[in-house]
Amino acid sequence: MTNENENHSKDEQPDRRQFIKGASCVIGAAIGAVPMAAGVRVVLSPLVDKEAAEGGAMIRLGDLGDLETGVPMKFAIVADKSDKWTRYKDVPVGAVYLVKQKEGTENPVVAFNTVCPHLGCFVDYRKEKQDFFCPCHDSNFALNGKLKNGVSPRGMDTLTVELRNTTEVWVKFQRFKANSKNKIAIS
Repeated sequence: MTNENENHSKDEQPDRRQFIKGASCVIGAAIGAVPMAAGVRVVLSPLVDKEAAEGGAMIRLGDLGDLETGVPMKFAIVADKSDKWTRYKDVPVGAVYLVKQKEGTENPVVAFNTVCPHLGCFVDYRKEKQDFFCPCHDSNFALNGKLKNGVSPRGMDTLTVELRNTTEVWVKFQRFKANSKNKIAIS
């Protein structure tokens, strides 16, 4: 009778090896789920990130009254940047020149990216010559952004400008592919 009770109690006790196997599987699945979730987030982030899909966000640079007609004014573009692990506040990401146009023109303000379309060097405004100048290859651009002379494949890249509340100047900052005849947005 004791032998029969021992066999019966062994059948009722869970097998320790089975428990350890099951626990190992559960722990392994939990550990594997974390990098899997991170990978899925990376793959799906372009679909979710509307700002990246639209090619940049509108950034407020100043007021229309701050600009002098026909004189380019340089503004730094500062934005919050983030990667998958860290967020950075107020990081300089570029610069633009704003040029206030004469009254009565279709666009009261024109914005130019400060990066030369040839090789990506920074373009400077020369007040004494009333032009934009790229020191990397001696290209000159008129104040309307058109190429005056040099090897650049196109004129300076213009950016989308919006006037909000009649005086606030907002710019959609984008970067463009260098050394191409066509203006192709890359961010």
